[in-house]
Amino acid sequence: MLFLIMKKVILGATGSIGSSLAKKLVESGDQVHLVGRDEASLSELASELNSTFTTCDVLEENFSEKIINDLKDEQVNGLAYCVGSIDLKPLKLTKKSDFMHSFNLNLVSATEIIKSLADNLKASKGSIVLFSTVAVQQGFPNHAIVSSAKGAVEGLTLALAAEYAPNIRVNCIAPSLTNSKISNFLLKNDKMAESIAKMHPLKRIGEGGDSASVAKFLLTDESSWITGQIFGVDGGRSSVA
Repeated sequence: MLFLIMKKVILGATGSIGSSLAKKLVESGDQVHLVGRDEASLSELASELNSTFTTCDVLEENFSEKIINDLKDEQVNGLAYCVGSIDLKPLKLTKKSDFMHSFNLNLVSATEIIKSLADNLKASKGSIVLFSTVAVQQGFPNHAIVSSAKGAVEGLTLALAAEYAPNIRVNCIAPSLTNSKISNFLLKNDKMAESIAKMHPLKRIGEGGDSASVAKFLLTDESSWITGQIFGVDGGRSSVA
């Protein structure tokens, strides 16, 4: 009997959410293919998880071709685009390049890898998970850059859920501030971190595992009747006063 090995591809695999997701998937018996920019961290994580990986920057031209080449025609049944940014500026200080960079990173590059893997995912009845932010629905000062880019990601989620149904499910997770490298500039001050934590009904900052647990669920058959949804993993901040 031939057993077909399927993999889940995780972009942004060395980040807080991406690495947590990779570990959770491997712990449950899945195989993963990791993608990230930091070759040393990526190689270390891949060695720990006995996983394949691709080192690339999603802002590079034709980055998706590197990933496809490294997959070597293996079947893919899940894609998580865990790449993100926290670009905070008052609108009067922004430049067109700020918006274009954020849109390219968060939205355009996501569409590139989705297009490259769409046929593969369709054949396996696979699942796609994208990432937004609580700031899209809440409205925070100085968030014009990231909120507009992530708002576009939420729009993309709904459009692709319709376009790819019933063959591929597409969902999105919208976390609040999560403890990670990219949020360190906000959390390195203990008083500021405590203040931000208190803004959440659950009174703490998110951890990578919080969103990773939901992403894992959305990448498995346990969520086989869920598509086109935006899930707030935000300590209640988006809905509880």
